[in-house]
Amino acid sequence: MKDSQPVFAGIDVGASRTKVVILDHGQQIIGRAVVKSGTDFEAASHQCLTLALDMAGRTVGQIAKAMTTGYGRKNVAISQESKTEISCHAKGCYYYFPRPITIIDIGGQDNKIIKLDESGKRTSFKMNRKCAAGTGAFLEEMSARLDIPLEDLDGLARQSLNMVELGSFCTVFSATEVLEKIRQGKKVPDIVKGLFFSVIKRVMEMDSLSEHVVMTGGVVAHNTFLVLMTEEMIGRNILVPEYPQLTGALGAALYAMEINKG
Repeated sequence: MKDSQPVFAGIDVGASRTKVVILDHGQQIIGRAVVKSGTDFEAASHQCLTLALDMAGRTVGQIAKAMTTGYGRKNVAISQESKTEISCHAKGCYYYFPRPITIIDIGGQDNKIIKLDESGKRTSFKMNRKCAAGTGAFLEEMSARLDIPLEDLDGLARQSLNMVELGSFCTVFSATEVLEKIRQGKKVPDIVKGLFFSVIKRVMEMDSLSEHVVMTGGVVAHNTFLVLMTEEMIGRNILVPEYPQLTGALGAALYAMEINKG
């Protein structure tokens, strides 16, 4: 028998992936899903919402309020209300870590650095949207060049004994450089770790970091070695949410709950 309590939906329509979080009235995540955004954001959001509701054991009719965010937030018919991804990522991370934090979000098409104070108020943010370097798209392009499945990169980077540092940040130039390293006989794990290092270095150059750093995004969710490498670079532990790819959708769901309470 399905629960009759109303629920709240957060829909994060990213350029690469669409994410949905379903919250119950106690702010607990009872449903979640991730699908490829593709070229039809409305269809992707519908599919993702259906999967998340199935997991929660609820129906569309039980959604008290839905909120959208992300690149395609205006393309979702079920919700007429939306919030920026900056606001939603901030709220989602503060839900897990209610303290002053610096959020590093590594997404498919862009990177964000968001700083929050002790009350969760945003004090600054930086976003890189002009270049794919340092994003998920960069790693996808490099995996294609190396003819290695994207999901294998993390394991390969962990095997590296002698990292190959790349000189170029540009995706196009990096691809050429990677091919040259292969020609020179460099080992693939060492090249992959170098690619990870270039992602981290690119992000670190965007802004300074506070004492408590949180890392989120799909790239982080699927490449946890990136977190370990970043910890080594900054010399302290990094906080990672339970579902690092879903913080934007979670924040949207929390906003939906707030608005519903009025």
